Amino acid sequence: MLFNSPVFLFVFLPATVGLYLLLRQLVGPRAVLGLLLGASLFFYGWWNPLYLPLLGGIAVFNFAVARWITAARRVGRTGWVRPLLIFGIGIDLSVLGYFKYTDFLIDTANTLLQTDFLLQNIVLPLGISFFTFQKIAYLVDTSRGQVAEHDFL
Repeated sequence: MLFNSPVFLFVFLPATVGLYLLLRQLVGPRAVLGLLLGASLFFYGWWNPLYLPLLGGIAVFNFAVARWITAARRVGRTGWVRPLLIFGIGIDLSVLGYFKYTDFLIDTANTLLQTDFLLQNIVLPLGISFFTFQKIAYLVDTSRGQVAEHDFL
């Protein structure tokens, strides 16, 4: 679904705005956050729902690492903050590297070493770089003590 498609303009957007206004008045801000998260995931999954577990997994992983970093800071184990941050960033960059560079590296190896390794033909998930760097920024902010409260929504 594109932003200029009729499905987005005449179905998804009005439904989301209507539910937003209704939930804001009747239930409150937590319900609105849940709605916006669900609508965002639905919008993303419209392109290819196969990548929703990847996106969710990255979010859950980074949330857990951020919680560990915060817990380490609270109990005075500041020596754990940097290794946890490096671990989180390393996993994030590994996921990004797999999707963006696996076929490039295989093709380069085939050319340089004159081998015939099969390309994986990996489809790059939409926005993977943006999500990855957002999560890295979140981990860095957490390690600096700039994230006061952790809430998955």
